[in-house]
Amino acid sequence: MPLLFTLLFAGVQGAMFYHARTVAIAAAQEGARAAAAQSGTASDGHAAAAAFLDAAGGEDVLRGATVQVSRTATTATVRIAGSILSVVPGWAPTVTSQVAVPVERLT
Repeated sequence: MPLLFTLLFAGVQGAMFYHARTVAIAAAQEGARAAAAQSGTASDGHAAAAAFLDAAGGEDVLRGATVQVSRTATTATVRIAGSILSVVPGWAPTVTSQVAVPVERLT
């Protein structure tokens, strides 16, 4: 019976990890897309990523999430980091995602 509970909790923890990872990747993509627009700014990317995180569950999915955005003349980069809920007390696994896309330019 203890082995069954261990497998059950491991499965739940794995599902929560992969869900949080997917949300972090999607939020980083949204932020990078907004920042890379021809008239986009790093602030636009930050706002888009933060809005996506809130819409996807906010603190219930990714706790203490940080959004870092940088935009150069050629690349927009967004990095999302945070910790996920844990079924093991005292353990806080973290998720980090980074997306870089080229900035739109008229040629």
